[in-house]
Amino acid sequence: MKFYTLGVYGSTEAEFFRKLLDNRIDVFCDIRARRAVRGAIYAFANAARLEAKLGKLKIAYVPVKELATPPGIRKLQKQIDARASVGQREREQLGPEFAAAYKKAVLKSFDFDHLVKQFADLQAERVAIFCVEKFPAACHRSLVAERLHALYGYSIVHL
Repeated sequence: MKFYTLGVYGSTEAEFFRKLLDNRIDVFCDIRARRAVRGAIYAFANAARLEAKLGKLKIAYVPVKELATPPGIRKLQKQIDARASVGQREREQLGPEFAAAYKKAVLKSFDFDHLVKQFADLQAERVAIFCVEKFPAACHRSLVAERLHALYGYSIVHL
């Protein structure tokens, strides 16, 4: 299996789905807490429309809310962003406090063996880990990808 990370900010609908097709993604792993994105330009990434389009493209959709950022940790990153005078869509990296809190609260207890088995049962070869931020380092998906690499040696490509 090979893993990719993907955000939606900064992409058009055509660009977003082209990345999936060009990289022959066969499983789409959504790790968002809320499966919606604000703004009409990103309506294609809202759950119902996204799932329907992925179905047409024959890409399995796997939501994993257990990997979503808990509200308290999300609030911590908002405070970090406010101190740096940067908005979520402009952020280029996560604060170290966020990363430490997310690793402790979510990644430490998450059952990655079960998730990898779920992907294997789907005969996954290329899995996209999805959240919204444009830059991988600005999103918890990069922390999930790092853990998959550390545990299993999977290669990671940030799209």
